[in-house]
Amino acid sequence: MISNKDVEELLTAREVVDALGAAYDDLAVGDAVCRPRIDIAIPTGEKNNVYQWGTMEGGSSRSGYFAIRTKSDIVAEVEYGGTRTQEKYCREPGTFCGLVLLFSVRNGEPLAIINDGVLQHARVGADSAIGTRLMARPDATTVAMIGSGGMARSHLDAMVLVRDLQSVRVFSPTKAHREAYAAEMRERHGLDVVAVDDPEEACRGAQVVCGCTDAVVEVIRGQWLEPGSHVTCVGGRMDRPAIEGFARWLRLGDAPAPTNLPEWGTPAEYVTYRAQPASAVWQEHQVSNRGGRGLSGVRDDQLVYLADLVAGRAVGRRDDTEITFSERGNIQGAQFFAVAGRVYELAVERGLGHELPTEWFLQDIRD
Repeated sequence: MISNKDVEELLTAREVVDALGAAYDDLAVGDAVCRPRIDIAIPTGEKNNVYQWGTMEGGSSRSGYFAIRTKSDIVAEVEYGGTRTQEKYCREPGTFCGLVLLFSVRNGEPLAIINDGVLQHARVGADSAIGTRLMARPDATTVAMIGSGGMARSHLDAMVLVRDLQSVRVFSPTKAHREAYAAEMRERHGLDVVAVDDPEEACRGAQVVCGCTDAVVEVIRGQWLEPGSHVTCVGGRMDRPAIEGFARWLRLGDAPAPTNLPEWGTPAEYVTYRAQPASAVWQEHQVSNRGGRGLSGVRDDQLVYLADLVAGRAVGRRDDTEITFSERGNIQGAQFFAVAGRVYELAVERGLGHELPTEWFLQDIRD
């Protein structure tokens, strides 16, 4: 059992960027496989709360690891700070249940159970950094950070690895939160980090714009984006002018379709199955009503895939004035075997974590 505290001690942003890069190479040549996130959603009968079980999984013949990440959440959407956000908890507000189960592809052995909190934030930040490395202007020095939570922290931790950053302007609805973020990031990275009072001010003059919120509404508008900027958005939405204005849209990958049901292939980030599908409660859940954040509305002339970019079959940014965007796609499952596998190796090497006898997880009855 590997805790968040262990992961924080073991894992650097550089380790995560390198692990994801190797996993994406495996996907590109067919050595790895994964699937989109699948959610099972069930009304609880209390207010507009919904129980949501989410999983994503994948594995690689090269690395020898398979992992499934599981989340058990109570989910609701609430009005907060002038916007609408998605709130989550497990058992009670402030506690969460997310686990990564890691297995050996070589002999099927269960290897580790890992709390997913630190790992989850780190892999999302690393994704945005990979996209920024490939698509942002080489001379990008200024970041607009929309959001001031864990994702905003992991994003900046990874972004400093791919660009010579000098300044950050951060906005989030709660003044105390954005000011705390600014103070912490100034000390951690030695950058000029300033908290500002609105998102448009944060974007003014920024060459990299990051949406890192739990909002379910538009948090990045096209009119705020400077020529030559690069955008990532892992929380909240972008408005239509922003999407239409991207000259290039980098997608890191698509999960392959099932070999026996190729028609099940989808670009959607997640697939949702609902109990009581006619219940009025679903009208209160804008995120799940959006259909999984696929490629709807993205033009063919905008879209470029990581595998094609790396192989030289396509180009990314074509000049210093283009506004570009990058996103993961639906290859989350590949992220978790890659990063969890590296965490496991480091934990064994350094003697961290709590040993659980493998025999507890094996049986002599054939499954």
